[in-house]
Amino acid sequence: MKEIVVISGKGGTGKTSITGSFAYLAGKDVIVADCDVDAADMHLLLKPDFESSEDFYSGLLAKIDQEKCIKCGKCADVCRFNAIPIIDGKYVVEPLNCEGCGYCPRVCPTDAIEMSEQNVGKLFVSNIRTNTKMVHASLKIGADNSGKLVAKVKNEAKSLAENTNKKFILVDGSPGIGCPVVSSLSGANIVVLVTEPSVSGIHDLKRVYQLVKKFGIKTGCIINKADVNKNKRKEIHDFIKEENIEFIAEIPYDENFTKAMTNGKTIIEFDNGKIKKILESSWEKIKELVKN
Repeated sequence: MKEIVVISGKGGTGKTSITGSFAYLAGKDVIVADCDVDAADMHLLLKPDFESSEDFYSGLLAKIDQEKCIKCGKCADVCRFNAIPIIDGKYVVEPLNCEGCGYCPRVCPTDAIEMSEQNVGKLFVSNIRTNTKMVHASLKIGADNSGKLVAKVKNEAKSLAENTNKKFILVDGSPGIGCPVVSSLSGANIVVLVTEPSVSGIHDLKRVYQLVKKFGIKTGCIINKADVNKNKRKEIHDFIKEENIEFIAEIPYDENFTKAMTNGKTIIEFDNGKIKKILESSWEKIKELVKN
């Protein structure tokens, strides 16, 4: 079983559309893991049935027992996150501001404050329309610990893949270089970088590759919207050659990507022409890179 992780340095490069196409091409051979837990959208393409779900608890939240509180204000004085304002004459905790550090209960003279574990999201295991399963999740608005939720998604996907003898785990990672990306890279056999020929695209490609490089993972690159800026496209080619990154494919700009998504389909279902052939070839090349 091999783990393929698709990431991008920035949003909007077409990462999820491309990963969804690979999932469609792989069919029953893969377990799909949507690790973009802060803004998951793979479900728009693969139509999961949300067969099972479980709450995800992580991080602590302070709660004040108003019957025990003597309104001394010591908790508010020590809070460095302005999480304990006075509302209607009572000290209360603002959940979005509380960092769960646990300092306030230490200074409370009446033990009126307790720390409780937060329910910050949900994990789902679904059947999808490609006759396999997808593990995905949703993080609540403003919630932290997305890296831990990504780890839980990946562990569940790995367990499913092992139990059902799948060849691959296909991971749609988060954009950027934060904790969710670091978590999604752990255990990967190959990373596919999806980029675009723009100033921000190249900047973020270089930035995310510096992260991938620290993991020592085999890396390939797909240049999406490749015909938008020829000079920037050349700059990307120069960079991946210099860094010994495997060039996988160039995909031209095509409005059918957007049309496919609005119809709830992958681009290879919507377009039977050049784009489909490029993505089919890309998937075969990725499998060869993993094998070798």
